Amino acid sequence: MCGIVGYVGRRPARELLLAGLRKLEYRGYDSAGISLMAEGRIEAVRAVGNLNALEAKLAVEDAAIAGKGAVAVAAQPATTGIGHTRWATHGRVSEENAHPHYDSGDRVHVVVNGIVENYMSLKERLSEQGNEFTSETDAEVIAHLIADHYDGDLADAVRRAYTELEGHYAFVAMCVDEPELLVGARKECPLIIGRGEGEQFVASAVPAFLAETRQVQFLDNDEIVILTPDGVTITTPAGEELERAVETVDWDEETAEKGGYETFMLKEIHEQADAVAETIADRVARGDGVDLDEEGALDEAILAGVKRVVVVACGTSYHAGLIGRYAI
Repeated sequence: MCGIVGYVGRRPARELLLAGLRKLEYRGYDSAGISLMAEGRIEAVRAVGNLNALEAKLAVEDAAIAGKGAVAVAAQPATTGIGHTRWATHGRVSEENAHPHYDSGDRVHVVVNGIVENYMSLKERLSEQGNEFTSETDAEVIAHLIADHYDGDLADAVRRAYTELEGHYAFVAMCVDEPELLVGARKECPLIIGRGEGEQFVASAVPAFLAETRQVQFLDNDEIVILTPDGVTITTPAGEELERAVETVDWDEETAEKGGYETFMLKEIHEQADAVAETIADRVARGDGVDLDEEGALDEAILAGVKRVVVVACGTSYHAGLIGRYAI
């Protein structure tokens, strides 16, 4: 489970993205990153660790720019960007595996939540075409695939890429050639739109933008969303436009954190299917059986000598631990 957030509008995007990630940080503490539309390029900053590590890295970069004094040319603040906080399911925890990911030409950047089950076959094909991959993740293939389909229309490239992807995921893409545009796609993982005047938000959950707007649109499975400062268009993967009501969320901040459920326990119960799928999908999608290579070799001789297994848990996880105890 990862957290994604995007903004396109008129205000400086960086602080809005960081504030959104702060609300989504419970979805992943392994690494975080943001991509911002600069003047003619996209600048990505990524850091290992929780959101504090990303903010510290941004502060260092700010200080370096300020240190240049009069030599530095004041640029307009970026008003389009995407952000991500990661819970690692595929690929070790490293800056290279942190999101956002981008294509070989550094023109398409994406943030992804979920699993791409057929990423190996796509990666092999794209590598043969000359694309260079820089991470161990399945998510990076989405950036290369969109760039491969890109012909001046990001929405069309996302739709074409979507038809080739297998798995369960949500992602948001941006392209340097279309600086006031974000395009997202949902397949089983949550993606929600926040509507504003002259600005739009997209995120994994409402709390990411609740402080800025309470006008929302909920995406359904197999839908593509196109966001510009002036509006939102929702389509099918075939490009057919869909009507979607704008709803007003009257939740307070605490209720929003619970996703609209009465209690956190009820929320966790309803999220169990997604949590299990996201935990195991990447380890069973690459062939027969269960792939635990990332955890290191399992030596049967060592396992045979194990005399005691301790399950550590608290809250409702304690009860799951009791079941695990008897299963072991």
